[in-house]
Amino acid sequence: MNLEDIKGIGKTTIKYLNELGIYNAQDLINYYPFRYEIIENTDIKNITDGSKIVIGGIIENKPTVIHFNRKLNKMSFHVNTGEFITNITIFNRAFLKDKLNVGNAITIIGKYDQKHNSITASDIKFGLVEKTLIEPIYHSSFKISSIKISKIIKSVLGKVKSVDYIPDSLIQKYDFINKDEAIKIAHNPKDKETLKKALSRLKYEELFMYMLKINYLKNSKKKANGLTRNVEKEKILKMINNLPFELTKDQLKSVKDIYDDLISNNRMNRLLQGDVGSGKTIVSFIALYINYLSGYQGALMAPTEILASQHFTNFKKMFPSLNVILLTGKLKAKEKTEVKKAIKNGQADIIIGTHALISEDVTYKNLGLVITDEQHRFGVAQRGNLKNKGITPDILYMSATPIPRTYALTLYGDMDISSIRTMPNGRKPVKTYVKTNKEIKDVLYMMLDQIKAHHQIYVIAPLIEESEKIDLEDIYKLEEKMKRAFGKICNVGIMHGKMSAKEKEEVMENFKQNKIQILISTTVIEVGVDVANATMIVIFDSYRFGLSALHQLRGRVGRNDLDSYCILISDKETKRLEVLTKTNDGFKVSEEDFKLRGGGDIFGVRQSGDMNFKLADIKNDYDLLLKAKEDSQTFLKSHEYNLEKYKYIKNQISQSTNLD
Repeated sequence: MNLEDIKGIGKTTIKYLNELGIYNAQDLINYYPFRYEIIENTDIKNITDGSKIVIGGIIENKPTVIHFNRKLNKMSFHVNTGEFITNITIFNRAFLKDKLNVGNAITIIGKYDQKHNSITASDIKFGLVEKTLIEPIYHSSFKISSIKISKIIKSVLGKVKSVDYIPDSLIQKYDFINKDEAIKIAHNPKDKETLKKALSRLKYEELFMYMLKINYLKNSKKKANGLTRNVEKEKILKMINNLPFELTKDQLKSVKDIYDDLISNNRMNRLLQGDVGSGKTIVSFIALYINYLSGYQGALMAPTEILASQHFTNFKKMFPSLNVILLTGKLKAKEKTEVKKAIKNGQADIIIGTHALISEDVTYKNLGLVITDEQHRFGVAQRGNLKNKGITPDILYMSATPIPRTYALTLYGDMDISSIRTMPNGRKPVKTYVKTNKEIKDVLYMMLDQIKAHHQIYVIAPLIEESEKIDLEDIYKLEEKMKRAFGKICNVGIMHGKMSAKEKEEVMENFKQNKIQILISTTVIEVGVDVANATMIVIFDSYRFGLSALHQLRGRVGRNDLDSYCILISDKETKRLEVLTKTNDGFKVSEEDFKLRGGGDIFGVRQSGDMNFKLADIKNDYDLLLKAKEDSQTFLKSHEYNLEKYKYIKNQISQSTNLD
């Protein structure tokens, strides 16, 4: 059923629904409330001045309406509650006047004014609420209200058939109610108990289908044949022993995991996760070297040109005999042509770059290993495009956003996981302090100490998105303040998302070379950018960030054997921020962040599109997720999966293999 076929909605309403992502009746019934308002009759004995009240009664007189202007009106009338008669006032509901007849029973929701014995109503319900009224509340806009959306959805309930994706055996196992019935209850609940059952059933289906896809992908990858490799372990050990530093226990374990994957008959599909500064990059370089020894090209894709250039420089220093090339969007046309030619004819052993690596006109001769750095920064399709450049290349994803292992095993269920928890020798924990704006003088003195010691400082502006002019004004105001405080003794630079890639690179290069001592930036300071002489980061209005994001920013300092500091300036949520003063362990930080904020933002899954749950929530419904995981594994192995009646589930899985 198209929206045009629904009685009572016109072109303008359809336009507003489209803006909310609703294009047909199926979208409508799948547009679930984000919360419910529970309305219960107020005990008259407990009414206090100013309290919210839900009370039923009989209309005593015909309402009167006063119009202040075209957009504002006030309607008043009296209601007899059985205990007392009270005056009701409600704004902008003049259109209800003809329906409010003397003697009609209604329920009033509003605020009680004891002095004037009156109620300022926010809503009126026709009839008396006997027990509990549950109102669904939808994400809406100023163009179309939640009440309007609810009315439209209720008008199509029962007219649109849904597909039930839960197999019969599981419906029986959990005694689930019919899906169409569950959808009706979710949009028009009568009581708490049936609503709970309906939501549990709908959430389970979402989680079951997600885990079914994950487990299907994992099984298919196990069956996929990997590349044939013959690599002498001694050559790798010799290279590791010649490093100017010693690898940690976790780094060595991760190298072994990767080596075992690469020489096996199965394709590698591994996530390498580790804390900020834990040394994931060196592990990825060793993986590229192992791949090179087996005669294949290797590609490393970084999310920014700054990071790609840094990887390129470091890799060349480490492996001067290998032919390493850099491919980014900033290369001139002639340079790009030469680089692409070297990739195609196999002259390039290692290719490091940005998303330019997945351009259609880039052809690899024999791509054997694909590594994506900060994998959550790329969309799923981008990661897939790079992987598809080879025949059956092995895949290694890297992430500096540590995930609690229990969640990682589920959310990245189609990948094997290696974790680096130990930090390289010589690294000191970053000392973290929470300061209020009243203590800014103390912060400036701490900064002065670092400047006098010839160290450098990051200052992060309190911005998350650079979309408005005021954002840039904030940066420049901060620059002005820093210049006023330190301009006579050091150079102050700025960097933000509105600058071109070339401008940002120039600023970062000047900072690396210590031509800039204080760098004011938005969160454009990239994960992985390494300036060893930077020993302090000051983050303004830090309450605006999640703990994991702050931990990532903190990772810009402490990349040396010097004492380093992170100052979180905030007048709000200081108790939450105190978590960072107690630990430098990113896994513990992410655990706390998960408890406070849920999983989406932490894992980057909302950005990547790997999950798009309408009702389910990874944190609150984790037990349900574990059930769905186990049930999906059993279903894939059962004869039930192969029955003709479950063809629609197979179609869903095949459509979702872009998660690969």
